Amino acid sequence: MKFWSNLFKKKIGSVDDILIYPDGKRYYRDAHPIRKNMIDEDAVKIIHRLHKFGYKAYIVGGGVRDLLLERKPKDFDVVTNATPNQIKKIFNNCRIIGRRFKIVHILFRGKVIEVSTFRSLPEHRFGKPVEDQDYLIKRDNKFGSPQEDAARRDFTINALYYDIRNDSIVDYVGGYEDIRNRQLRVIGDPEISFREDPVRMLRAVKFAVLLGLKIDRNTSKAIKKHANELEKASSSRMLEEYNKIFRTWKTSLIFQGMAQNHLLNILFKEAFDRERKKSQDFGDSFLETRIGKRLVVADKLLSEREELTPQIFYALIFSDLIQDALSKKDSHLVPALKSSLDGVFNRLGTPKKDKERLIRIFASQDRFYHTEDEKASQNNFFRKKDFFYDAFYVFKINAIADNNDQALQSAFFWEISVRKRPVLPSGKKEVRFRNKKEREGREPREHRGGESRGRKQDRDRKNRFSERDSENSQARNSNREDSGEEFIDSENGDYDKD
Repeated sequence: MKFWSNLFKKKIGSVDDILIYPDGKRYYRDAHPIRKNMIDEDAVKIIHRLHKFGYKAYIVGGGVRDLLLERKPKDFDVVTNATPNQIKKIFNNCRIIGRRFKIVHILFRGKVIEVSTFRSLPEHRFGKPVEDQDYLIKRDNKFGSPQEDAARRDFTINALYYDIRNDSIVDYVGGYEDIRNRQLRVIGDPEISFREDPVRMLRAVKFAVLLGLKIDRNTSKAIKKHANELEKASSSRMLEEYNKIFRTWKTSLIFQGMAQNHLLNILFKEAFDRERKKSQDFGDSFLETRIGKRLVVADKLLSEREELTPQIFYALIFSDLIQDALSKKDSHLVPALKSSLDGVFNRLGTPKKDKERLIRIFASQDRFYHTEDEKASQNNFFRKKDFFYDAFYVFKINAIADNNDQALQSAFFWEISVRKRPVLPSGKKEVRFRNKKEREGREPREHRGGESRGRKQDRDRKNRFSERDSENSQARNSNREDSGEEFIDSENGDYDKD
């Protein structure tokens, strides 16, 4: 059967067979909203300098896509026909990075502009697709033309070039129409594309959710067929993608999309195995599963400007795997937890420091039920642990998702106890205000008629601490707003930046 299937598959003769517009279709200013003043001024300077030295250069990828979708781009990437070594001769403030393929980072104060060289298509794109052949791209430093570079990218929406000279968009693959139609489509044969780079399947689901796009039927079909290829992807790239997803405020919806496209049969498969066996429509009902509910709560907390680390999300996903270890009262907890999670950690390539932190998070969950006031010193010691913050939010999110009243009361204690009025040292009398006037006034009744020098110094010191705490609070809120901004991946394709 495979023989006949391969026999009648179309053979690609040239790059023109992949491109919808081999000569490039240009959309000028009257057809789109992008203008040069919307582009980062340092990216514009880079392009002008490359033009000055006789090279072609365009804005490419996510920056163009996001502007067409009326979103704020995370960054702007440049593509050129200059090689990395030629770029380095033009710019002093740059470095060449990359193992899988070389790209150039041009450094400015507080930011980096990524410049890549047009790349050619892999040789296997010009032959008949073979079912069992390994198409995984391990090296990609062969340079080519703009047409070849567009044809080798992942999705049509990421393959548009913006020319700052005349505010035009150059489209070789039909990406402009796909953006207008809110469609996500792979360039070329999706079955070959996903076998070249399996991470593209995960990125397809992520883009569809974050950008409000519908995955093309052939693309979705190929994702479900080749989900197993994700086992060939490098663990470092997968962990990087997971961490990006956790910052989006839409982790629950992205995981639902992964479930609907059968990706969770491979990714975190141990964590979702029980849920998949319970429900035949696992994908559509994902948000009603225990893990789905936790992720919904986590997304809500992020939207409320809480700060959640990747370790919190991993703990929420793995929480069900350690229940047996937690229930065994006659065994040592930490070894039992390690035994429950070692297989998952090894398969995912989890870094050692993350493994240890997750074990501490899980081992401390029962500690949150101990809220006795007479153990204040022990509680304060627990709060100073470096994993306390992550462990507390895992406990709180599980309590909310499970609607566990006892756990919610305990979470409430740990959340407000840091704001309780401190206990005065023994032997000191607490100063109380006798009425509203004294409470809102300047002095308590006991100190009318004068204030000692020591009292004044204490009051001045307290005011200084209050001002400093206020500044720190404002800084934390500012950082939360920066980190909570909706993340839209604007990589210009799927470059490996290791």
